[in-house]
Amino acid sequence: MADEEEFTDLKEEFEKFKDEFESGGLAAVASKIKSHLEDMDNVQLNIAITGESGSGKSTFVNCIRGLGAEEKESAKTGVVEETMEPTMYPCPKNPNVRFWDLPGIGTSNFQADQYLEKVRFDQYDFFIIIASERFKANHITLAQAVQKMGKKFYFVRSKIDADIYADKTQRKSSFDEKKTLEKIRQNCVDCLQKLEGGSPSVFLISGIKLHLYDFHKLEETLEKELPKHKRDAFLQALPNISLQISEGKRKVLRARIWKLAALSCGVAAVPIPGLSVVCDVAILVRELRLYYNTFSLDDESLQSLAQRVDKPVEDLKSVIKSPLAKEISSDVVLKLLMKAAGGGLMVVEYWVSTIPIFGSIAAGGISFGTTYYMLKSCLEELAEDSCNVLKKAFETEV
Repeated sequence: MADEEEFTDLKEEFEKFKDEFESGGLAAVASKIKSHLEDMDNVQLNIAITGESGSGKSTFVNCIRGLGAEEKESAKTGVVEETMEPTMYPCPKNPNVRFWDLPGIGTSNFQADQYLEKVRFDQYDFFIIIASERFKANHITLAQAVQKMGKKFYFVRSKIDADIYADKTQRKSSFDEKKTLEKIRQNCVDCLQKLEGGSPSVFLISGIKLHLYDFHKLEETLEKELPKHKRDAFLQALPNISLQISEGKRKVLRARIWKLAALSCGVAAVPIPGLSVVCDVAILVRELRLYYNTFSLDDESLQSLAQRVDKPVEDLKSVIKSPLAKEISSDVVLKLLMKAAGGGLMVVEYWVSTIPIFGSIAAGGISFGTTYYMLKSCLEELAEDSCNVLKKAFETEV
């Protein structure tokens, strides 16, 4: 029904709404939850991507948003500098998470000493500084300026796949990928020794193959260092390219379930014919669509992944089992609620005995339990489908 970690989190969450439970019951809690969720949905995250011209900034901006180079929303890429002014690119999964492709440093139009002011550095939450070869004086100048502003920055060494290919071609008998990567990393660290506070972490990344090398380490580092509300927004916006990311998305969405169940049962709720449940079906439809899109199970995301791994999209769709892949509508949700009624009663009985505060909403317990059980079941189904799609795409435990 729920693991120990989940109930620990739920107890802590319920404590935050204790006063509302005691004074106004489920309706009061639902009202506060609605305001809380609206605030969370409107969280903005602005990420600056900068570095020298030709370092792969625009490619990185596209790939981290789950796009190729030729799609309508893609940043322009090419062998010459395409970015002449700060350009904002929203994530398709969450437009409030925005990557800013900044002009290359050291170009004829943007010299390092004028660069910081012209790109309006103060508007970004953090900075990713990209180099495709070695880090140079311009990169250190940027990092030092960011340090003075009290903001975070992360160094990314791009085009690692090209380096690996070149080294493998030149050293056919003695090639060792692990040693090559370590050599590149150490070179980057040596170049950044002049930074105050010592050399920072360097992430080795292929812009067109994010599932390889250090992208997962970068993602995990950002998860740890971002404030929770921005961390959740960032994670939901990422393309679903690894099992680790998929699991992170599942945890973020799971934490919303009890709030959505309470909201559905406590605000503008209506009786469901033939079922002792009162809820707002429209809220549940929107949440299930959020799950579906966050796990990149929509047609556009699947098509993009299929192109990236050079496989027919039908192969990826063949491992999707959830009926939600065909339709997410009010009629479908009503059928799911009917199916979940028995499980909802078990949820209520278990929670009343486990979380004392829950007893204060016993009047709405059946409705709450049913919607909670339905959302949780659907989340687990879609999370499993997303994992199966990834395994099919990469034919490995990504």
